[in-house]
Amino acid sequence: MLAESPTITPDIVEQHGLNPEEYQRVLNALGREPNLVELGIFSVMWSEHCSYKSSRFHLKKLPTEAPWVICGPGENAGVIDIGDGQAAIFKMESHNHPSYIEPYQGAATGVGGILRDVFTMGARPVANANALRFGRPDHPKMKHLVKGVVAGIGGYGNCVGVPTVAGETNFDAAYDGNILVNAMTVGVADAERIFYSAATGVGNPIVYVGSKTGRDGIHGATMASADFGEDSEEKRPTVQVGDPFTEKLLIEACLELMATDAIVAIQDMGAAGLTSSSVEMASKGGAGIRLDMNAVPCREEGMTPYDMMLSESQERMLMVLKPGREGEAEAIFRKWELDFAVIGEVTDTGRMVLDFDGETVCDIPLGPLADDAPEYERPYLSRSEYRNWAQIKSVESLPKDCDIGADLLKLMRSPAFASRRWIWEQYDRQVGADTMQTGGDAGIVRVHGTGKALAITTDCTPRYCYADPLEGGKQAIAEAYRNLSAVGARPLAVTNCLNFANPQRPEIMSQLVHALEGMGEACRALDFPIVSGNVSLYNESKATGGGSAILPTPAIGGVGLIEDSSRTAGIAFAGEAHRLLLIGADPDSAPELGCSSWLDICHGRREGLPPKVNLDAERKHGEFVRELIGQGLASAVHDVSDGGILVAVTEMALASGIGARLHTTAFEDYVDAEKLQHAWSLFAENQGRYVVSEPLGSDAVTTLAKKQGIGCCFIGWTGGDSVVIAPNCEETIAEVSLDELRDAHDSFFRDWMEN
Repeated sequence: MLAESPTITPDIVEQHGLNPEEYQRVLNALGREPNLVELGIFSVMWSEHCSYKSSRFHLKKLPTEAPWVICGPGENAGVIDIGDGQAAIFKMESHNHPSYIEPYQGAATGVGGILRDVFTMGARPVANANALRFGRPDHPKMKHLVKGVVAGIGGYGNCVGVPTVAGETNFDAAYDGNILVNAMTVGVADAERIFYSAATGVGNPIVYVGSKTGRDGIHGATMASADFGEDSEEKRPTVQVGDPFTEKLLIEACLELMATDAIVAIQDMGAAGLTSSSVEMASKGGAGIRLDMNAVPCREEGMTPYDMMLSESQERMLMVLKPGREGEAEAIFRKWELDFAVIGEVTDTGRMVLDFDGETVCDIPLGPLADDAPEYERPYLSRSEYRNWAQIKSVESLPKDCDIGADLLKLMRSPAFASRRWIWEQYDRQVGADTMQTGGDAGIVRVHGTGKALAITTDCTPRYCYADPLEGGKQAIAEAYRNLSAVGARPLAVTNCLNFANPQRPEIMSQLVHALEGMGEACRALDFPIVSGNVSLYNESKATGGGSAILPTPAIGGVGLIEDSSRTAGIAFAGEAHRLLLIGADPDSAPELGCSSWLDICHGRREGLPPKVNLDAERKHGEFVRELIGQGLASAVHDVSDGGILVAVTEMALASGIGARLHTTAFEDYVDAEKLQHAWSLFAENQGRYVVSEPLGSDAVTTLAKKQGIGCCFIGWTGGDSVVIAPNCEETIAEVSLDELRDAHDSFFRDWMEN
């Protein structure tokens, strides 16, 4: 007989995030009224954060397999084969709502959680990355949020000793009331020793290890599955508190135990804590589970089973051990000064049973909690209906008056293009001594003790996704593919963090569905499967004035392999008098300026559809660029994205301290050589393109491009201390010194953070 519980009222049900229909499903599953513990468990397991109830149907359409994929979605992280008996394990997760409420701890525990997802599977974490979205810099709360999030990421990752090697930070008014903090971790493991979460073996002991359980984070998963109201500050107690030094101990203890054969299954306690970890382990193993709640290590007095099951206290793991191995495991965790407790056993009942003070306080069938959780096919707009709803203005005419040099300075000074030095200087990028490159198109870390390296990037262009979710989804994958190719890595697989607003609104659900459609199309065409990910919905805030939704932001984390780590490329020019070439130049393609940064930042016009993505060309150009790098023919490479060719070349010049001269007559086969149209071609954001440099006197790149049918256009050469735009050797359209550009580039964060 179950222990008595307060009467479950409609108000209590609503407070737990369940609608009347879902509560009726609870009643049907149990055949009776739930008690408060059971209601809390259903609440978190059926939250969007844990069940993906609004997205599961569409996520099933994504490509997840390839010969090198060892484990796709469904486990703690994705696993890919990187050769020589080694595997890369990686995932991206969101910690958006907690980071808005309490930015330091929200961001810090986001890093801690994604680290656990990776080392849970047997990998030693080797690199972190992130994707951050903030609101307007002049928003009264934004400086506080930026400072807190950056400090939290650095504070946790630096202390644990995992380098942060890649990331992106963007600003837009759409994130004023709901910032995005997406964290990614990559680890390396022995491919023969991957650990999974399915609990098996009736009678096998269930073990709790790590930190003690407190009341921090209770209802965190439920809070992360709802939009913000005026009471966001009151939700502060739902934000977890992290301890990176304990996490470091937990990593070492887990890896030491993993070196034995004592572990049957292992799962970190992330969102929904002990509830999700125990339910997922038992349901994946087709087993049941019994837990003695009196045995759970607690750090606060008077904690109830409800508190213990819903707590999201950090640095905790749940394991199933082989019988008789408890003593061996306990000795390891005690040595690392961590808690260890046998709190239950695997059963064959297919149920979750919790005992406390001699009474059964929970008895739930596992099926309805996990595999049979609600799944909705929510209504969404067709692409044409969405276009009518979004009312994106077409680009009917382009600006008549352009000062290319002034526009370039305005772009480099803007929050969109400003140097992120203030951010990355707070991250330890070299800890572990295997970091080879940061700050370019992708971070690179050496696979320790080998000649291989992994490349890591995070990418998404939300304004493209808003204007056309399908093309925006394709472009997010394509840009990740380009960034990995630009450093010489073969793109292998993707993780993602799908950040959207309220899925109960058909226009928002349309953004999600069509972005996934575009992502899937790109992944198939590029042989770039999705092996892990996260969905974060209800990213909007009523507090900002009536339902402010974020831009659709399907953040992409890409991982690629460099077989020979001595063959890589960066964005910095290698020397003066190097030829600059545009790979992917297409004389039949007009400059695409819809949704462009130039049109928005320099002319205040958010208009037009995003540039089209030709996936066949993306693959062909990426393979060609990787071939150039592998043969040592390219002295520098940078993909062309936001800001177009001129911004790409400027970033290369600033990275090297070497100027460049762009000869616009080189574009005559590409666009009409009128002065005004040079701006259009220089700032256009056509996809599938790279700027490549090669030493003057060499024509190896152009020869190879011609042989393979790759569009390749000479656009200028390196040298001097300025970026010069000139139609020929005698005339100059624009000239901006590197000193001016660097001052503009550094000014935003310097001025903002000092004021």
